[in-house]
Amino acid sequence: MKVSVLRLALDNNLEILAGSEGKDAVIEEDELSRPGLEFTGFFDFFDGGRVVLIGTKDATFLDTLGEDVIRKNVEELFKKKPPCLVFSGRVKINEVFYEMAEKYKLTILRSSLRTTQTSSKLYSYLQDKLAERLSIHGTLMDINGMGTLIIGKSGIGKSETALDLIKRGHQLIADDLVEIIEKEPGNLIGTSPDILKRYMEIRGIGIVDVVTMFGASAYRERKNIRLVVELEAWDEDKYYDRLGLDELKIKYFNTEISKVVIPVLPGRTVSLLVESAAMNEKLKLLGHNAAKDFIEKVDNKASNKKDGE
Repeated sequence: MKVSVLRLALDNNLEILAGSEGKDAVIEEDELSRPGLEFTGFFDFFDGGRVVLIGTKDATFLDTLGEDVIRKNVEELFKKKPPCLVFSGRVKINEVFYEMAEKYKLTILRSSLRTTQTSSKLYSYLQDKLAERLSIHGTLMDINGMGTLIIGKSGIGKSETALDLIKRGHQLIADDLVEIIEKEPGNLIGTSPDILKRYMEIRGIGIVDVVTMFGASAYRERKNIRLVVELEAWDEDKYYDRLGLDELKIKYFNTEISKVVIPVLPGRTVSLLVESAAMNEKLKLLGHNAAKDFIEKVDNKASNKKDGE
């Protein structure tokens, strides 16, 4: 994954100050470089693939050095060809940066925010844009705070189930195609491709805009995925867990999450079953497992009966 310097500037309201010829340079690393030691001439551990962020302390320190040292070390920084340089809002920029930006065709950007805010915003943005993505055919819903990914074969009723869930007050994140990124192990984020945001495809009806139809509260941009519900056609020869003791898992990237298989049969209200599965999983995460509590009560009753005999 990669993002251009121009896209970085547009998406984060960064002003292009110099070196506009370098705006098409690509960024492929989500970390930022903060030049401190580099301004003293120590470049042994400098990573030229990272965006360079220069804050007030860095710039103030640089200005305490002699003019020859400043020119030498700033030019050395530009020779490493980082994708771009970003200055935070209150930094007074030494003129040598503008000179080197034109010489090396490297873009200089300015943020309106302070250094810490700029660093946090850019890091979060780059992590999101450069993270490896996995595209899943399915529908992602926010059901009472539980990010629930509904999967199943084409035509099984995923979108129709999601539509009924929206009518019940829950929120759509993505329909038909869900993009999943892993910010860190244990943290899966689901979102929709830009072109599909807010839209659903319902067989027999066509494309619908859930925001226009149900209001802004029916849609949200992204959600942590905590449960996968697979819809499948009822198979009389297959064993289905009746107690809920079988704990299925599914793995995306390095993260395992719970999975529930719901057989679809005429007369079953699938949306209600999906909603119940999400709420049951939420209770498990809060420490309440109804199936295990039930078995424990049965075992205790059987044990007491045996003792009474």
